Amino acid sequence: MSAQQQIVEHVVLIKVKPDVESSKVAAMINGLNALTSLNLTVHLSAGKLLRSRSSSLTFTHILHSRYRSKDHLREYATHPEHVRVVTENIRPIVDDTMAVDWISNGASASLKTGSAMRVTFLKLKENLGEIEKARVLKVIGGIKNQFKSIEELSFGENFSHDRAKGYTIASIAVLPGPAELESLDLNAELVNLEMEKVIEGVVVDYVIPPLQRANM
Repeated sequence: MSAQQQIVEHVVLIKVKPDVESSKVAAMINGLNALTSLNLTVHLSAGKLLRSRSSSLTFTHILHSRYRSKDHLREYATHPEHVRVVTENIRPIVDDTMAVDWISNGASASLKTGSAMRVTFLKLKENLGEIEKARVLKVIGGIKNQFKSIEELSFGENFSHDRAKGYTIASIAVLPGPAELESLDLNAELVNLEMEKVIEGVVVDYVIPPLQRANM
């Protein structure tokens, strides 16, 4: 896919209640993954997180999907089948959710099974100007040059604020597999995210499962 093609990223982080039956968790994951049949997404994957690296917001599962346009995302959000899955399979078993959407010019249409994702949301200080935001985004965009294990880096500014809990900057680093996630940890000191502009962050890791698996 050409880097100039626009992709709309949609990430939902989910915190499942601790005592929920595994069958209900599986039904949620299967219901979300089945939404690929709507033919509105260019990529969709839902499953259990490999780990949550944030202490303040501890999520357990993720939905990651990609669209050709904001209109396709809006159509997906209001589609009766999506609404049914949310109403029947998600809301009854979760404690918390958050969702972030952004436009990426560097994302591919789909991701390979077994690929690992490092998803990061950043909450910036209030009243930062566009120049300061652009600097943070520029630094994030340079991460791919510092970490050769990153196959793809998608990043941008959130445009849906109702469920984002105040987080405004998002990124997804895609790596060949979970072993490569360690390289990001070992070399974390190389990355300068201009932390004086950042209040806090949410960081989660996820490995894309085969579509036929529930990945409980």
